[in-house]
Amino acid sequence: MSVQEYPKLGERVTRLRLHNGLEVVVVHKPYHAKRYAFFATRYGGMDLRFRLDGVWRDTPAGIAHYLEHKMFDTREGNALQELAKNGAVDNAFTSNAITGYYFECTEKFYESLRILLSFVSEPYFTQESVDKEQGIIAQEIRMIEDEPDWRVYANLMECLYASHPVRVPVAGSVESIKAITPQVLYDCHKAFYTPANMVLVCVGDVEAAEVAALATEILPGESGPVIERDYGEEPPLPVGQEREMTMEISMPTFLGGWKCRPVQTGEDLLRRSIIGDMACDVLFGDSSPLYTSLYEEGAINGSLGGNFDVLPGAAYLYVGGDAKDPRDVFHRIAAETRRLGEEGIDEAFYCQIRRASYGQMLRSLNSFENIAVSMAEGYFRGFDYYRFPEIFETVTKADVEAFLREELTEEHAALSIIWPCERQ
Repeated sequence: MSVQEYPKLGERVTRLRLHNGLEVVVVHKPYHAKRYAFFATRYGGMDLRFRLDGVWRDTPAGIAHYLEHKMFDTREGNALQELAKNGAVDNAFTSNAITGYYFECTEKFYESLRILLSFVSEPYFTQESVDKEQGIIAQEIRMIEDEPDWRVYANLMECLYASHPVRVPVAGSVESIKAITPQVLYDCHKAFYTPANMVLVCVGDVEAAEVAALATEILPGESGPVIERDYGEEPPLPVGQEREMTMEISMPTFLGGWKCRPVQTGEDLLRRSIIGDMACDVLFGDSSPLYTSLYEEGAINGSLGGNFDVLPGAAYLYVGGDAKDPRDVFHRIAAETRRLGEEGIDEAFYCQIRRASYGQMLRSLNSFENIAVSMAEGYFRGFDYYRFPEIFETVTKADVEAFLREELTEEHAALSIIWPCERQ
């Protein structure tokens, strides 16, 4: 067991690795009534092809999300109901790279933690329940596919990536989930829901020793196999430059993006994430000169925004929103990217963005959920998220300018547009 102080953040964290390989992280908040637990596995929508028991397996798109839905089923009923009896508010999510189960409460924390650890580690599927869930998730998929924001994003991913599974929706498709069976779910649980592939993060007035004792009692004693994953061979450039479609919307919407070089693990990844986020703020943040010009001209309606995402084997920066002329807006953003990369960023503006970016990272620590998810993602990717103040200090204006100049080039760009139906 190790206890680490973070003077710049005023935080104290206890970490310990159990004999079965599970990483336990406790972020101490002794003067808070709320307590939060996050139990996550390094398994997400992208992990469709992997080797288990010496055999490569190709699983249906949407399998990780489907498994997350079914994990709440127990032989006795439903874990959600049991947690609710303790007054805990709980939920789960599946992203491209992880699946997480969590709850927050003000009392009966350890009783709720026992329930969480038990149902996540003990799968129970029947053919009847799996068949029933197909209808529920299929309806969810159809609803999502009718959302312009989801469709414009999915189209951009299909332009940017040729084979990497980031181009596949996390929930899969109505057709793909038909191939999911209880045995496939059991196989995926066996592969990825193992202690050595998971992390337990608790935030609040929590005793690390008691958390470790519960995890040791409930979870398997063996660490589980190390699973090899295959994300395919991805070319450096996008496979398409533009994709258009029409939907029932009142104003054109777009999402433009750049395919960037991926960073695998470690503090280099955290540093690149900070640089990418600052590049977004410099380019099209609501205090940027370009955003101000576009808004004052009426070219955008205030919905312009974007992000920089870094995933295993993939990285991309995207920007979008509603616009009268999506192509013109994206071309102007691309032109500003080139200008800033070549001429440099105004020093005073960079300092303003730097202060705002650091402040935003500090404010995120007010959320127990943000703390837990950030610590879990950092563990899976090989860095300590609470070291971000030290990493932030190494980032310079030249780093952000080099990112704009080298990563956001014309040949790495793609554009997705959805037009109103009446445009036809």
